Amino acid sequence: MARKKATTKQPKGITSTQSLSSFVKSICDVMRRSNCASALQYVPELTWILFLRILDAQETKEREEAEALGASFSPALQSPYRWQDWAAPYSDKSDHPKTAEGKPFGWKRQELFAAGDGKLFDFINKELLPHLHSLDIDTRTGLPNPAASRKQRIIGRTMTAVEKLRVDSEANLRDILDKVHQINIDHVDDTHFFTLSQVYEDLLLKMGEKNSDGGQFFTPREVIRAMVHTVDPQLGQTVYDPCCGTGGFLAIAYEHIARHMGASATSTDIDTLKHDTFFGREKENLVFPIALANLVLHGIDQPNLWHGNSLTRRAIYAALFDNAPKQFDVILTNPPFGGKEGKDAQKNFPYETSATQVLFVQDILAELAPKGTCAIVLDEGLLFRTNEGAFVETKRKLVDECDLWAIVSLPGGVFSTAGAGVKTNLLFFTKGKKTEKIWYYDLSHVKVGKKTPLTLAHFGFASDGTVLADDALPAILTADWRTDEANAGKPFPSYARMLQHRGNPEGESRYSWTVDIAARRAKARTEMQPLLDEAARLKATVVDLKDQLKRLRKDKHSEDKQHVLTTRIQEQDRTARDLEARASDIDAAVFDLKAVNPTAAVQVDTRTPQQIINHIGNHGRIVADALARLNTLMNSA
Repeated sequence: MARKKATTKQPKGITSTQSLSSFVKSICDVMRRSNCASALQYVPELTWILFLRILDAQETKEREEAEALGASFSPALQSPYRWQDWAAPYSDKSDHPKTAEGKPFGWKRQELFAAGDGKLFDFINKELLPHLHSLDIDTRTGLPNPAASRKQRIIGRTMTAVEKLRVDSEANLRDILDKVHQINIDHVDDTHFFTLSQVYEDLLLKMGEKNSDGGQFFTPREVIRAMVHTVDPQLGQTVYDPCCGTGGFLAIAYEHIARHMGASATSTDIDTLKHDTFFGREKENLVFPIALANLVLHGIDQPNLWHGNSLTRRAIYAALFDNAPKQFDVILTNPPFGGKEGKDAQKNFPYETSATQVLFVQDILAELAPKGTCAIVLDEGLLFRTNEGAFVETKRKLVDECDLWAIVSLPGGVFSTAGAGVKTNLLFFTKGKKTEKIWYYDLSHVKVGKKTPLTLAHFGFASDGTVLADDALPAILTADWRTDEANAGKPFPSYARMLQHRGNPEGESRYSWTVDIAARRAKARTEMQPLLDEAARLKATVVDLKDQLKRLRKDKHSEDKQHVLTTRIQEQDRTARDLEARASDIDAAVFDLKAVNPTAAVQVDTRTPQQIINHIGNHGRIVADALARLNTLMNSA
């Protein structure tokens, strides 16, 4: 029986991000029935397929632009390894797209289809993937391919975790390829081709659902956008994330800078933005290629990413990081919380601890350039813990070397969408000036969860970073404010609005306040000094008593006096240590940086004990009456 020819199905228009997201969801549905049940399986699989599709579209566009200018173009992939050769649907119609060599799109796929079942699988696993791997690493020597271009290295690294196709049948594979092929420049509605990146972020979010480990690699994008709008990185600055996960901070910083460059940007500006601005490190083998693909999807076509452990500095792959400076102008990051690092990482830092996030703060302080600014997500525990030396000394180093100018207390459920429920804060600091005052903003009163995530509007920002008007703010954010008659006619003190006035009286509100760290430290020193003075006096006394004891030991008949003197030395020595410990506790308390809103409304129960008892009794009678009526109804039935 003759095989039916594969034909090109006319794609439906993709007219919005929502329809594009829905379209990609239909691809995920096919993935789930094709031996890729969980997001941790189908997201990496779809990553490389979508990456090759977008790469082909990019190269086709670049070739057309080069031909229009009469310039030469050298593609990263040659036939038959391009998407248009082996993955695109085939048609023998005259209007079907042709490759540069004049062959119809999908010619290789049709050739393999005609050769019999399993041939497409064989081509992908035995020819395509080995070829893509060899673009980065020479399979004969195991060393980096000296002939590879930077773009080819990125392709090779993106494919590094793909050993073979996971999809379990060619029928499902052809369905997936056909659907992915429909996502292209012609069928995405607007001029901003990288609307696709928003869909890709939806895929990454799925890695954090259902308590999946993938949540550790994903920071809610609206939180990232608020951080980026706050720091406002500019063209010419270097932007870095030491634990970049899937690349969200770098991708959104790219969007922010590109938006502000506008139409006046020169080709030199664009090259600087795409090639010399964004840098990152990532440890996880699963996530590193996904980060590369994500950044390429956003338009950073030459990501400067380093694969390895940032804290041990042991590289798995460093070839894309050759152009990285030693320090960076802007650092945007969300280090892992609760991780435990071994001695090989700890020995690289002045204050050794197994706590990963504490080591990352020390690492950032070393890699942040003078006058550079950092925005970082940190767990609440790091802020308030004062019972461990490394925590205290790291925070001391932070406020001594940097101006910690803002801390934002986030709601407890911000990371629940990504599979985590840790209470977090955003810290903003600039290197080169000691911290005098810290401005706080409290968002912890906002109720968020998986179905009601924190949005950019909760911060008071519009998508372009401007301050939202009151009528555009979420009602849940302003509900309490508007019910208070004293606030009638007053603008809501949103984070974005109050940020402009931090450090001034206008920056103080029900949700924002300033802590004078310099005054707190001065007060602590005043309280500590008498304790330290007394401890020093006791230690000096102990020295004298030890001299006396030394002389007494020469007298064989002074054992009683020696015992009394020894006891006195021990007591005074212990008292001196206790005084020093009390002074140390006072000093450590200075570095409890947790956000405690001094103006938060506290509901106090003013009822007397008898009133409370009466209230309980009334409710008890109501319950008893209800049970009696229920029993009557049941007995009469």
